[in-house]
Amino acid sequence: MGYWLAGFDVVGVDIVPRPRYPFEFIQGDALDVMQDRCQEFLLVHASPPCQAHTALTKGTNKGRTYIDLIPQMRELCVWYGVDWVMENVNGAALRKDLTLCGEQFGLGVLRHRNFELGWIGCAPITPMPHRRHRGPVRGWRHGVWRDGPYIAAYGKGGGKGTVAEMQQAMGITWTDVHEELTEAIPPAYTEWIGREWLVRGEWGANREPDPKQRLARLRRSLATVA
Repeated sequence: MGYWLAGFDVVGVDIVPRPRYPFEFIQGDALDVMQDRCQEFLLVHASPPCQAHTALTKGTNKGRTYIDLIPQMRELCVWYGVDWVMENVNGAALRKDLTLCGEQFGLGVLRHRNFELGWIGCAPITPMPHRRHRGPVRGWRHGVWRDGPYIAAYGKGGGKGTVAEMQQAMGITWTDVHEELTEAIPPAYTEWIGREWLVRGEWGANREPDPKQRLARLRRSLATVA
């Protein structure tokens, strides 16, 4: 949704059905779709599964194994020469070109995420200042109840956000599926990144100075790979 708000046409990919997805959708293995179609697009956004890197996996779920697709996805992007954005959680083996937090956009979640930017020939991005958090995340922590301006948009119980609270806190209206909300990032993040790419990307402001002309060329210019 964020890229669409920035002016892109969006094509989404996931291995499981996503009937609530609001744009063109391809069900399939992300790596297979990348090999078949990535060169149709000017920009690819990839969000490989994060379970191998989350604090929960390294703590509560310690001992379980999860697939890590980050190296394969990066290799494909480099091989095919497509501009890419790759997103994941703290602990993932990403180059941290950019870190975004919900407080930077006035949201009701913190949801820190790191982004590796593979913008071939791009101008350097200026990171957004990480604004000071206004308080704790609401919920029980180690037997202590904390109240605060942010909700926990993951899991259930213990004061974690309800579906309606997660929708409002992240600015997501197109799905009410709990699992999809817990895995989503706020569209404000990708809208900001998309607008930065329009200005700084390989064919951005230096090659197409008229914003209207740039937007006119954005038809079918992004594949979102989950």
